[in-house]
Amino acid sequence: PLFVEKVHDVVGLYFNPPEGAVVLSVDEKSQIQALDRSQPVLPMMPGMPERRTHDYVRNGLTTLFAAFDVATGEVITSLHRRHRAAEFKKFLIKIEKEVPGHLQVHLICDNYGTHKTPAIKAWLAKHPRFHLHFTPTSSSWINQVERWFGFLADQKIRRGSHKSVRSLEADIRAWVKEWNENPTPFIWTKTAEEILDSLARFCRRISGAGH
Repeated sequence: PLFVEKVHDVVGLYFNPPEGAVVLSVDEKSQIQALDRSQPVLPMMPGMPERRTHDYVRNGLTTLFAAFDVATGEVITSLHRRHRAAEFKKFLIKIEKEVPGHLQVHLICDNYGTHKTPAIKAWLAKHPRFHLHFTPTSSSWINQVERWFGFLADQKIRRGSHKSVRSLEADIRAWVKEWNENPTPFIWTKTAEEILDSLARFCRRISGAGH
């Protein structure tokens, strides 16, 4: 629903952000597992790749809420053991405190139910500088924070070994702190028209695949 309109809306924020505003790409990475490898990871050596066991012990879960500033690459984060609307509201409150009060706040979110509950709508109504923009259904690729989650997973989570959720969360906080000391924004290159043209060509190819 409203796929074309949402693509234009989100991509428009990337190319032409409003003046006097910050644009934040927001999502939560849920069910991050604290995994303890059965054997220590063996570091990369000359002529030998890094080695790790494939069996592990699960030691619990956490959820990372993140708001990626598309202009600067800085990230506001919060860790919670659950990912309900209550936790999302707490994260909005944190964003409210950290973004200077004179700026409007545009949040790019997916269509997850916790972003649209009555409690969230009531909070937004009391904080009119916040504006939510929703990505098209099943289109996480258009939300820049997903790429940042990919860096986190590749550089920290998949390579780590954690005996507890607390140690996992400490590692994530340390990685985020290091990222924010030298943040890197992503360069968005595809216009809305180019995205829609590409999708249209793909749809034509698959619709004619059976002929």
